[in-house]
Amino acid sequence: MSACLLGRSSAGEVDGRQATFRSTTEPAEAARPLFPPLDRSLIQALACEVVAETGQPLSRQSLADLTRRAKKSLRKPVSRSTVWRVLHEAAIKPWQYDHWIFPRDPAFAKKAAPILDLYAGCWKGQALGPRDFVLSSDEKTSIQARRRVHAETPPKRKRRRRVEPEYKRMGALQYMAAWDVGRGMVLGRCEAKTGIEPFGRLVDQILDQKPYSEAERLFLIVDNGSSHRGKASVRRLRARDRRLILVHTPVHASWLNQVEIYFSILQRKVLTPNDFADLDALRIRLGLYEELTNKRPKPFAWKFTRQELAEWLERAARHFRPPKAA
Repeated sequence: MSACLLGRSSAGEVDGRQATFRSTTEPAEAARPLFPPLDRSLIQALACEVVAETGQPLSRQSLADLTRRAKKSLRKPVSRSTVWRVLHEAAIKPWQYDHWIFPRDPAFAKKAAPILDLYAGCWKGQALGPRDFVLSSDEKTSIQARRRVHAETPPKRKRRRRVEPEYKRMGALQYMAAWDVGRGMVLGRCEAKTGIEPFGRLVDQILDQKPYSEAERLFLIVDNGSSHRGKASVRRLRARDRRLILVHTPVHASWLNQVEIYFSILQRKVLTPNDFADLDALRIRLGLYEELTNKRPKPFAWKFTRQELAEWLERAARHFRPPKAA
């Protein structure tokens, strides 16, 4: 604005303009926050409550549930978007959940530590040699072949791929696999059922293939399933080949077995949605995905160590202690 125009303005008008100018250029931090930290903390606390203690007949709290509770607790209007933003910034999503089995084995550390050592490349305090191999093995059971009543339609513009919900059961098979922890490769086979003999055939398959046929030691990590449970399975495999060393995970610790990661990828990328004409089609698809995996081998980036195990068990120690007598 020119000086002559300012000169013709009254003092009050100039002061008003200056006041308006100052109010729009003051630092943002000088203004009172619209949503104070205490209110943010209360919303986060509501979201983290155990559902059974909320007094509501719910299994999970949705964003709408939390918005209603926040309005009631804060005694003032709170928008749904504000509640979402507060939870998003704190990475809290109470409407989501994961299944988790808490380990109840008092010897969990003793059993888990050797497996973590193998993943780190050592055994009983000594580094693994170039002819030592670590294989993580398990069975993915009861994989059904479901032939859809009507053919699926491919995705197109503004429409997702469509899969018919009705299907005919064409049988089921068991997929047994061994994941090479160091090389990022997989060996698998399909069987009609699980058991000691089918698992033995997987072991034979491993022993017949290079570089395992020329190995000095073969560490086989397994769970406590009936196909390879207990000391009897250790003796059985040692009798089959002296190089085989069976290492059992603790009970309820499938997350320690790296082949489970491969199975989860297989479930997402190969078996969902399930649409196979018959068991042969299912068997071929599993075999082709093995080939694809082995063409681009990539070990999993395992980061859970002995130290982290010790810290985690320390935090969880109260769950292992017997209840106090009344």
